[in-house]
Amino acid sequence: MTLTELTRFAKRYAEAWCSQNPKSVAAFFAERGSISINNGPAAVGRAAIAKEAQVFMTTFPDMVVTLDDLKIGGRSSCDAAFHWTLTGTNTGPGGTGKRVRISGYELWKIDNDGLIAESKGHFDSAEYARQLKGK
Repeated sequence: MTLTELTRFAKRYAEAWCSQNPKSVAAFFAERGSISINNGPAAVGRAAIAKEAQVFMTTFPDMVVTLDDLKIGGRSSCDAAFHWTLTGTNTGPGGTGKRVRISGYELWKIDNDGLIAESKGHFDSAEYARQLKGK
């Protein structure tokens, strides 16, 4: 995949996270692709990935994810590092009503079909928790 193609892919991926349609996020992954967040257990397969996306979409019904930067290679054998910012209001069930703005990244391994085979996501969970409490 060229840098231009990968950048288009990353922009569409960010838009999918904003769509409130978790299957649209999962469609960017290989059939047996995986995502793990902050070294947690991996969600493997599109159905499991859609469930992970649904959690964020339910927690932040107005969620917006933006592409901040895309770096190719160079980190722990990843193909790309997708840097993002998430903004949204925690108004889902049991929500705090607090507005959150966090940034993070996903380390992607892209398969031969141009889909994400593996994503390892990272963000500052302490800062996230602080913002949810509004402190």
